[in-house]
Amino acid sequence: MDEKRRRFSPEKKVAILREHLKNKMPISELCEKYGMHPNVFYRWEKELFEGGIGVFSGFFRKRNSKERAVEQRLKTKVQQLQEVISWLTEENIALKKALGRFERYVG
Repeated sequence: MDEKRRRFSPEKKVAILREHLKNKMPISELCEKYGMHPNVFYRWEKELFEGGIGVFSGFFRKRNSKERAVEQRLKTKVQQLQEVISWLTEENIALKKALGRFERYVG
């Protein structure tokens, strides 16, 4: 069993799936023709249909510059908030240590 795993480009995968869906070619014939296991075909088919949901829901639609700017501002704001939370957590731990109450929370 020294066979190497075959790699198919995304374009080739779509072409093989199209051959089955449009030309009604049986999966067994396709798999024999391209030297692949039927499980591989079914996995590609599943991925195609799951990815299709994103296409029709607008998931892949291009965002305009205004949307990108809003997203960037939100990311910056989240980062600032995470820094504040980190600082407050450090100050809280330092205060608890100073008051001798930290041991109850650790261990």
